[in-house]
Amino acid sequence: MSKINKNKSTTALKAFQVLEAVAASSQPMSVPEVAECISVDKATAYRMLMTLVEAGYVLRNHISKRYSLSYKVVSLSRNLLVENEVSSLIRQTLKHISDETHETLHYSVLDGDEAVLVQRVKGTQLVTIDFQIGDRAKLHCTSIGKVLLAFQDMRYIEHIIAAGLPKLASNTMTAPEQFRQELHRIRSQGYALDDHEFSDNMRCIAVPIFESGGRVHGGISISGPDSRFTLEKLAELQEPVLKASRELSRQLGGLPWTT
Repeated sequence: MSKINKNKSTTALKAFQVLEAVAASSQPMSVPEVAECISVDKATAYRMLMTLVEAGYVLRNHISKRYSLSYKVVSLSRNLLVENEVSSLIRQTLKHISDETHETLHYSVLDGDEAVLVQRVKGTQLVTIDFQIGDRAKLHCTSIGKVLLAFQDMRYIEHIIAAGLPKLASNTMTAPEQFRQELHRIRSQGYALDDHEFSDNMRCIAVPIFESGGRVHGGISISGPDSRFTLEKLAELQEPVLKASRELSRQLGGLPWTT
C-alpha cells in the first residue's frame, strides 16, 4: 500500500491538472469540457479556472465563456530555455549530426518520470517523425527514455518499473526482468534503440550525454518512419551519434564514452 503524502495540497494539484488540460487543448475549452477532462464536477472546474484566470495563467473569453492558456506561462520556462553556453554546445552538436545524416535531431532531458524534448534541429529528409519542443516521452518504450533511465540510480529505475510498463506497441517490453536486461545492454553498448516499442510505424536511436560527475540528465535521439528507418539504417546512425555523444560529453565535463 502506498503512503499518503500529508504535505501535498490536493487543491493545488487539481489546479495544475486544469492548467495542463487547457494547455493540451488546441481550442479554447468550456467549463464542462475541463471538468470531464480531469474528472471533477463543474463547480470545481469553474473555481480552478477562475483562480488561474486571476493568477494570469488562463484567459477567459467573456463572450464564448471559454478558456485558453495565456502567454504568462512562457515566463515560467524563461530560465530553462535561455540560450547559454551549454545549450549552444548542444545545438552545435545537433546541427553537426543533422548536416552529416540529413535527419532531424532531438535533445531531451529527464523531467520527473518522463523525458521532455527541449531542443530540435530539423534535417532535410522529407519523410520524418515530427516531434515538437515540449513533447514528452515515456521512459520504458522510447529510445530516449530508455537511454536516460539506464544511467540513473537503481532506486529510481526500480521506481519506474514498479509503476508499470504498459504496452503501447507490438514490441513494448512489459516484463520487468526483460526490461532490466535491456537497460543493462544499453549501459554496455552506450545507445538505445526503439524498434516498434512506442509505435508500430517508427524506429529510433538515442545516446546519453554525460555531464560533470558522470551524471546523465539529457540525451540525443533520432526518430523516423520504419519505411526508412530499417534496422540497417539504425546501425548506420550508431557511429555518428556515438561520436557526437563522446565529444559533447567531454565538452560538458562528463566521462568520455568508449565502445
